[in-house]
Amino acid sequence: MTFQPLSNHLFLEPLEEEKTTKSGIVLPDTAEREKPIKGKVLAIGPGKMNEKGERTPMSVKVGDMVLFKKYGPDEVELEGKKYLVGDEDDILAIIQ
Repeated sequence: MTFQPLSNHLFLEPLEEEKTTKSGIVLPDTAEREKPIKGKVLAIGPGKMNEKGERTPMSVKVGDMVLFKKYGPDEVELEGKKYLVGDEDDILAIIQ
């Protein structure tokens, strides 16, 4: 299945991280369930239109690892897997 977001929207695969305490104990998923804030960009839209009718290019590209707002993107489920759909404004940083 392929996805083509519109405008300045993007499609993210959330990345869950294993939680470890300072002493090295790995916490199970059920101990503390928070929304992920890291993800991989799977698809991007063509960019938002400006006042002149020109497209503003997106700051991220497919394959980028990003940090995003905790409650910014919307969660969707497709073919039994959870994804996030959000705006470019939901992205806080690209992980280098």
